[in-house]
Amino acid sequence: MKLRKMQKKKYEKMFEQVKQERDEIVLKTHLLKADAKDEWHKVDKQWEHFKSKAGQVGKEAKGASGDVSAAAKLLGEEIKKSFQRIRKTL
Repeated sequence: MKLRKMQKKKYEKMFEQVKQERDEIVLKTHLLKADAKDEWHKVDKQWEHFKSKAGQVGKEAKGASGDVSAAAKLLGEEIKKSFQRIRKTL
């Protein structure tokens, strides 16, 4: 009888540990998804800005200094890195 009780307690303890681990992972994935969504909204706004300026930069690049081109390139690289971070979280 005692052996069965001990086995039952071990099983219950293992069950609770596995349940806790599962619950923590569920919470972390939920938070990760929320972080990815937040980053997505931020970078999507940057993308829209970049997209709207891309044509303008192309037209003005002939007469503009390298600063405009460099700023556009920097923004494009930042957006690309953000997309890569988001992809890794999915």
